[in-house]
Amino acid sequence: MNKAMFILLVVITTGLMGSSFAIGKIGLKYFSPLFLVGLRFTIAGLLMAAIVILFKRTHPKKPKEWLKIIVVGIFQTTGVMGAIFLSLRTITAGESSILTFTNPLLVVIFSTLFLGTDYRIVQWMGVIVGFLGVFITLGAKLDVQQFGTFLGLFSSVSWAIATLLLKKWGSNFDTWVLTAYQMLFGGILLLLTSLVFEQVKMSLNTLSIVILFWLAIMASIVQFAIWFFLLQKEDPGKVSSFLFLAPFFGVIFGWFLLNETLHISTLLGGSLILLGIYLVNKPKQGILETD
Repeated sequence: MNKAMFILLVVITTGLMGSSFAIGKIGLKYFSPLFLVGLRFTIAGLLMAAIVILFKRTHPKKPKEWLKIIVVGIFQTTGVMGAIFLSLRTITAGESSILTFTNPLLVVIFSTLFLGTDYRIVQWMGVIVGFLGVFITLGAKLDVQQFGTFLGLFSSVSWAIATLLLKKWGSNFDTWVLTAYQMLFGGILLLLTSLVFEQVKMSLNTLSIVILFWLAIMASIVQFAIWFFLLQKEDPGKVSSFLFLAPFFGVIFGWFLLNETLHISTLLGGSLILLGIYLVNKPKQGILETD
């Protein structure tokens, strides 16, 4: 793949990731949070399930394997996306995206604690710089009245747990099958949670339908398809290092679509988080970066 095409696809996929925060916040005018995100991933999961069945991708045969996919869906879709959309009720799309995409920093910590993984000094520097950025982004304090802040951090924790589960189990599954059904199971659970715990709201009009299908198709299926294509065609470490662009686009879309104010603390803290994530994903080079 030539460099120009690689850059274009990276910008498209991370831009789609970032767009879902601002567009999702607009969608809350027409849908209750859990119901909106539940519809998004149930639709996306059904469409992707139809695709993997049509193309006869290898499906799990044992109940235990399906259970693992459900567990991944609980953390990757229900936990992450449910917390994100609930957080958008009280914090900005930019803040939510920044907090959510601290997950690579948490992966380093959780992998060290629970899997005994050894990381390089530069990666631990990235963790320290990243969390300093979180501290600055939150205005050097945690506002307990902004419950969305904790939900944004919870989405990051849930994503980090899902990442470790995928590292442990992912090689046993067809990637497209795993993605399709974890979205489907996670989306169904979100819908059930919505019916039990929130007053369901749905106002259908042209804009709300466009928002729903943008989230389900462009920001889910198309985004995943491009991301997995890049992971298959290029070095995964190189591709993953560009994940830091997603919160950048989250802030930009929040400013452009929602007129969210770009506070100095958000810009500075976000920049440190991006630097931290880059250091965590930085390819191993030279003799100074030892294991």
